[in-house]
Formats: sequence, structure tokens, C-alpha cells
Amino acid sequence: MELTYYDFAKAVLPDDRIKGVFEPREHLGLDRRQFREQVDQTLRNSHFVDRLVGHKRMLILVDDITRETPVDEILPSVLGLADQAGIKKEDTRILVALGTHRPLSQAEKIRKFGLEVVNQVDICSHDYKKDVVQLGRTSQGTPIELNRLVTQYDFMMGIGLIVPHRVSGFSGGGKIVQPGISGEITTGLTHWRSAEYEGQDIMGKIANPVREEIDEVAHLAGLKYVYNVVVDKNKRPIRSFAGDFQTAYREGAAFSCSIYGVKAQRSKIVITDSHPADIEMWQASKGVYCGDLLLEAGGILILVTPCYEGVGVEFGKQMVEFGYRGYAEVKELVASGRIQNLILAAHLAHVGRVIKEKGQGIIISPGMDDETCRKLGFLPVSGLSAALELADSLVGKEDITVARFGGELLPIID
Repeated sequence: MELTYYDFAKAVLPDDRIKGVFEPREHLGLDRRQFREQVDQTLRNSHFVDRLVGHKRMLILVDDITRETPVDEILPSVLGLADQAGIKKEDTRILVALGTHRPLSQAEKIRKFGLEVVNQVDICSHDYKKDVVQLGRTSQGTPIELNRLVTQYDFMMGIGLIVPHRVSGFSGGGKIVQPGISGEITTGLTHWRSAEYEGQDIMGKIANPVREEIDEVAHLAGLKYVYNVVVDKNKRPIRSFAGDFQTAYREGAAFSCSIYGVKAQRSKIVITDSHPADIEMWQASKGVYCGDLLLEAGGILILVTPCYEGVGVEFGKQMVEFGYRGYAEVKELVASGRIQNLILAAHLAHVGRVIKEKGQGIIISPGMDDETCRKLGFLPVSGLSAALELADSLVGKEDITVARFGGELLPIID
């Protein structure tokens, strides 16, 4: 079998060793006209205008360029119907729910939201360190830090994507609030809680303990409505889910699972990519989480990822300083005070559980030099053939499982 990832990783794999090749199901997504029609119909069926009546100011939470949500196709209809309900563009603000991600450039804003929206609506970006106020605690005792804008608008809605997710089971729903517009304390504690669990116990689980807390934060924040989309592997929209954030999430996650979930088998050698989470290693870790579900204990995970912005804008330096480690090691670093940011701690443990505890990681990434990859905890190689040769030298010529679109694929093991 000839295997190609991106334009820099190619190899011929021995057919008799391939246990399976898995990727999201084929599904013909909608074109621009069809999706615009779906958006209008979905907004009307979910009584969007009726929900707006009596409100004066609207805050729209939207995801960033790390998500393939067709926000530019959704916003015009949202803004048009809001105008019908008496909420004008000057009384509307768009808040980019960055979580801990970097801000968007002007060109990225235009690509994400459309030039007309950029020119007509006030758009600002969440800063999880500076823009927050504390608004109580969850039932688990987690302090709720949220962007201060939630106190200034009487109708808050979210627009986002639903795909499998290691921290919350799936993205979508209340996740646009937590971590989207939350502060460091709230996001840190929630993510650290997810690190207590193995990937198979959270990823792809519609209901889970972390999602419960995310929903509680979103409810207390006052999230009144969401418009969530499921797209195909080529990022064309398939179906929309809108209305109450919990109901839309549950219905959308079940459908997302039918697209991204594939029945698969584990093997000693797993090859995966990070697509579409290719920007930096912080995002590319999603390929690791997919591979985790396919990897047998003591095996080798080969990750192919561009990482054209390197390790990570926000936490890159600390990621390299500490490297990926097992959960117990990271927990000790937190207890000693050496790692104080629990968002970082959770990320290190999520990946470390796979490439340090469960198996070993090999990486092919033109965006990071070999020394950086080693410090992170990966064995760097220059190409896919070299990666397979190294894997064979470490565990023998074992069966190989191949994952494609690994940044979103959800392997389901019988």
C-alpha cells in the first residue's frame, strides 16, 4: 500500500501487515447555496426570532480558525433575523471564543467571518488572562471566570462545530463558553479534571463528567442558544443543530459520531496525522488522541503533522521545557508548584499518557526541529519510511493500523 500524508510524508507499506485503514465516512456535504438554505430553515425551525423578542443587545460567540465552522455562511442570516426582532448591528457584538489560542489576524477575520460582517459588526477576541470576571462557582466548587462581556448583553448565543474531542467528549454546545470565553482558573480545573481519565473514557462520550461541568458553566453564563454544525471530512457542512445548547449538542454529537466514528482494531504500530489540526503541536496533539484509541500497550505511535507555526504560541516554551509526561509525573510537578498552569498540565498529561506511559511516539514534522521534538518526548525522523523502520526496530514487524484525518477521527474499538 502506498501511503501519503500532506506533501512531505510518503511510504510504501507492506500489505500483509496492514490491519486497517480508517478515516471519516464519505458523505456529500452541501454547497454554498444549499447550506444557506439550511441555515435559514434551521434558524426558523428553532424559533430563533421568537427567542430574541424582548432582548435588546446580543453577544455572538464564534469559534476561531482552528475550527472549520462555516461562520461566514451563518452570520448573515443570524444578523438579518436579529434585525427583524429589533436587535440592530450596532447593538450586537461578536466575541471570538479563543480559549487559550492566539488572536486572529485581520485577514483571518475576513476569511472566517466575511468582509461585510467584519466591516459592519464590532468583533473582539477573548483574552483568558485579562478580560474575565468571577461569577460564582460550579457545584464541584470550580470558580467561574468568564469574559466580562457576558454581563453586558442580555442575549448570548454561540456558533460552533461538533467533532470528537479528548477533553469534553465532543466539541459544540456549551464548549463555546468553557473554555471558549473562560478564564485560566475555570479552564485549568476543567481540563485538569479530564486528565484524570484515559482517553477512551472521555473522547467520543456524549455524556461524561467533564461535559457536565462545561454545561453547568455555560448555563450559569447565560448561554441561551447555539447554532452547531457537523461537516464532512472535506469541511463541507452536512447538517445543523440549533436551539437549547444541551439539546443541540446531544443531537449533534450523535450525528457527528455517525460521521467520524469508525469501528476499528488496535495494533502495535499506529500511523496517524493531525489533519485538520495542523497549525501547531498544541493543536496537533489531537492526532495523538485518535492514535491512542488504536494503540496497543507497549506499541509505537507515528504522528505526521506540519506544525507550520511550531510548538505553540501560548504554551510552546513550557511544553518544550517540561516535555510530555505521564499523568503521575505531571501531578507531582503540579503539587510541587513547578507547573502552576493547569491548562498546560492537562495537555502534557493527555499526550504523555500515550507516548510515555502507553507506548512510544515517533514524529515527522517539518515545523519543528529534531531537538525540540526530542525535548517534547518524541523520536524525530525525516520521513515515513524512516519512521516505520524505527518502529520495526523497537517492537518488531508488527501489524500496522493507519488513521487518516486523525485530528477528528473517532476510532471505536469493539
